[in-house]
Amino acid sequence: MHAKDILIDGYNRIQEEVHAAVEGLDLDALHARPSADTNSIAWLIWHLTRVQDDHIADAFGLDQVWLTLDFHKTFGLDLPRHDTGYGHTAAKVAKVRVDSGDLLTGYYDAVHTQTLGALREVAAKDLERIVDERWDPPVSLGVRLVSVLSDDLQHVGQAAYVRGLLAGS
Repeated sequence: MHAKDILIDGYNRIQEEVHAAVEGLDLDALHARPSADTNSIAWLIWHLTRVQDDHIADAFGLDQVWLTLDFHKTFGLDLPRHDTGYGHTAAKVAKVRVDSGDLLTGYYDAVHTQTLGALREVAAKDLERIVDERWDPPVSLGVRLVSVLSDDLQHVGQAAYVRGLLAGS
């Protein structure tokens, strides 16, 4: 198995878990927050998708799906176009509201398609390419891909946990 095959498998797992966390939930459940300072399932899925979209597009020199497919308009959030949710306050988390779970999974699926297209073209030597020099040490493509994978799996796990809390209440 090659490194890109492992990455593709990992990103496929995110997609599976995104759908499992969202499907079948009504709007109240998608927007429910266990406490005033916690994140909703809608925010968690939107955020992990925005991070993947932003970071993968940047690493591969692609346009963000959020912008090219007009998801920024479809979602209609009262947030800047390039906002990924990083550092959101409780008030900003509350602004992330959707009309359906299908909007969240549809956006994730579109980002996932772009991600897999980029990953399928990766050669082993590409993983060493520096994609972000703002860090010490600079961030390679391989490190960035694993970082996004890790972050997304953590957030989708949080969404699954919130779903479980809601089911138990």
